Order: sequence, then C-alpha cells, then structure tokens
Amino acid sequence: MVFDAVGNPQTILLLGGTSEIGLAICERYLRDAKARIILADLPNAPRRQAAIEQMEAAGAQSVEYLEFDALDTKGHPGLIESAWAGGDVDVAIVAFGVLGDAEELWQDQTKAVLTAQINYTAAVSVGVLVGEKMRAQGSGQIIAMSSVAGERVRRSNFVYGSTKAGLDGFYLGLGEALREFGVRVLVIRPGQVRTTTTLEHWKATGAKEAPFTVDKEQVADLAVASAAKGKELIWAPGPVRLLMSVMRHIPRRLFRKLPI
Repeated sequence: MVFDAVGNPQTILLLGGTSEIGLAICERYLRDAKARIILADLPNAPRRQAAIEQMEAAGAQSVEYLEFDALDTKGHPGLIESAWAGGDVDVAIVAFGVLGDAEELWQDQTKAVLTAQINYTAAVSVGVLVGEKMRAQGSGQIIAMSSVAGERVRRSNFVYGSTKAGLDGFYLGLGEALREFGVRVLVIRPGQVRTTTTLEHWKATGAKEAPFTVDKEQVADLAVASAAKGKELIWAPGPVRLLMSVMRHIPRRLFRKLPI
C-alpha cells in the first residue's frame, strides 16, 4: 500500500542519509505519522549513527541504513533494489552533494570532475532508477534538493552552480516524464541554509550569512507542504523567487559586476 488513508508516506528513502536538510524533511513527515525510514549513505559517514538515532527519536517505525556511494554508479541499481526489497517506497529524497572551495574547483581538474560526478551524474543515476521503480508501482513522490546557485550560474561558484543547474533541469524534466504514471517530482531551490556544513564553510572561508538564509526546518516545512499540494518547483524561502526573477534578466555585462 502506498501512502496511508490521509496521504502520509509509509516508507521514506533518503539518498544522502546523513544530510541535515534531508533528515529534517524526514522528521517533518514523522510529525504527522510513523513511517519506515531508509537512510542511504557512505558506510563510514561521520554522522551515520547520529542520523539513525535522530530518526528513532523522531518516531520512525523502523530505521534501515544502506551503504550508498554516489560515485559507484554501477552499484546504484543494487542499492535501489535493496531499498525496494521491503515493499514500495512512497517518498524518495535526493539530498546528497558536495560544495567544495569555489576558487579551487575551477583550477583543479580532478576536484572539478569529482564534484560534477557526485552532484550531477550520481543524481541522474539514482533519479532514473527511482523513477523506474515508482513508475512500476504507479505512485510516489521524489523530492530533489537543487539550489538557487543553479538558476543563474555566478562567477563566484560556477562549478558548483553548473552541477546544480544540471540536476535542476534533469529533475524538472523527470517530473514531466513521470506525471502520466502517477509519480510526482518536487524540485527545491533553497538559498543558503543553516547547517553544520555551511556554518563550517563560513568559518573556514570568512564568508558571511547571505540575505534570505533559512533554517533547515523551514526548508522541511516547505518541502512537505508543497509536495502535498502537488507542486513541482519551489524556492526556500519563497521571496527568493522574486530576487532570482530579477537576476535572470540582468544583462551579463552588468551581472558580472555584482558583488556575489
């Protein structure tokens, strides 16, 4: 059975099983009803045990941890088969990725390629596989974490931004392809989100918090509410949409002069 009588998911798969935003979305779902949680991440992920305990404390019916290496695309079919081994998956959250040092990335071929493989290629890989499973079961919700960085790629982080632009386009297209099969896809474009990773990054680089920065719980609330309404694309927070609408139309010769 997919979803319960009032639309709550019974099984949630988090690809990027230690992602703070992904876990916050799972927690938000668990506030409404118990569910089986499947966390998929690296076997030696530093926050592995903490993530499991967080889901148990949030009221998960059960918590399963599957080993997932974004770079091992040949292993992805087996991972998805394992995730579906216990029955249909109602919600799949794609919330893995790396940020990296923006200036280092465009000058280091190995690190640039690695970033592209994790943030884009791996996201496409699991997206195709999850889409196949949900199309076969005739229902399901995919939530893909994109970024405003991919909406108009900036000089300040263009390697990362370009990977998010690719991810964004793929999942929007996947939603169109799966619509007729009863599967919905929601793409979320957050601005900066307060997480341990971003706080550490700001500390290491001396960067400051940008306007419209939000807490992960705010993103989770938007994600769950928007998925329930059948939305396909949202910004977090909402006003960022207006800002990005303006930025999309700024001529490139002026855009490159902006302090961003």
